Amino acid sequence: MRTFKDNQGREWNLAINVDAVKRVRSLLDVNLLDVTDGKLLERIASDEVLMVDLVYALLKPEADSRDISDEDFGRAMAGDAIDRAYEAFLEELTDFFRNPARRELLKKALKKLGDLEAKVLAVAQERLESGELEAKLEEALRTSGSSSGSSPGSSASTPVP
Repeated sequence: MRTFKDNQGREWNLAINVDAVKRVRSLLDVNLLDVTDGKLLERIASDEVLMVDLVYALLKPEADSRDISDEDFGRAMAGDAIDRAYEAFLEELTDFFRNPARRELLKKALKKLGDLEAKVLAVAQERLESGELEAKLEEALRTSGSSSGSSPGSSASTPVP
């Protein structure tokens, strides 16, 4: 079991077991057992709302006992809280599988996903620092400014045959 805190300071106990996997299937139509193919992991990593929905589904019995709705939970999840929940989720999910080879496969997929995410961020940072985006914006502004002066005159100044 892993714990994390939301932005309200509430501590949550996240556990992934068969009951939790079945609950996620039922509530979200997501099969956590499909995570080793990489597509689901990619989806979870790129969609914070899905990530929070998954975590809430996993925590639903605890949330219900605290009288915390999906909406209340969602309001307390942003930024670092999502990151803490994501880490707890990934660690729990990795530990869930009984087969050591499958756990290793998932760990490799997670590392590869992390490496890819780091590369994407590095490329974005490089583009921002290179001035490439500013140059494109300035060119677009120059182009749109010069094209507005070349429109035809009004019909009042155009002779009618």
